Order: sequence, then C-alpha cells, then structure tokens
Amino acid sequence: MAYNEALLNRIREALVDVTNIDEKLMFGGICFMVDDKMCICVKQDEIMCRVGPNEYETALEKTGARPMIHGGKTMKGYVFVDADAIKNRKDFDYWIDRSLEYNKTAKSSKKKK
Repeated sequence: MAYNEALLNRIREALVDVTNIDEKLMFGGICFMVDDKMCICVKQDEIMCRVGPNEYETALEKTGARPMIHGGKTMKGYVFVDADAIKNRKDFDYWIDRSLEYNKTAKSSKKKK
C-alpha cells in the first residue's frame, strides 16, 4: 500500500478536533471515516474527497481535481486531488472543509453482516 505519509499527517492534523473519527485501510490507501461515513482518503500522492453530488461539478473545476473512477464507473460526488494542488493552506483547507461539510448530510454505507 502506497500513500504519502506527509499528506496523511497533514490530514490527521486538520482533523484533530473532529469527533467520532476512524482511520481505515481502503482503496489502497487510508480513509478517514467521520461518523461512520467515508470523508477523506489518502492514496499515493492524492487525496480523495467526498464532496457530494451537488458540489461535484464545481469541485472538478478546481486545479488538480479529477473524477474518482472505481470499477470502471465514475463515482459522482467523489474527487481525487493531487498533492501539488493543495500545497498551500488555503487550497488544502478548501478540500477539508468541503468534505467535512458534505459529511454532515451524507448517508453512511450499509454495514456488512
């Protein structure tokens, strides 16, 4: 599993005051689950942000953003953002804030039995 440790630590620091958070190995990286809902993941030199379907098109217009494609399907509401596009604090915070904001209304996935 490959992920950027520095990027992972930046996200940990950004989420330090968030309650009910877990880290899980998913998608070949580390995902941060907030209130049992996938919120932000780190995979290689990118972060995956769950921004929701309403913010999706706007998010894709941002520098360094691309759609998440999983199993050949575009996952509307999820975007990957290159680490180079979030080097400065303002850009980094934009993605963290969008992900946390959507998390408030996102539905959690069904638990496997």
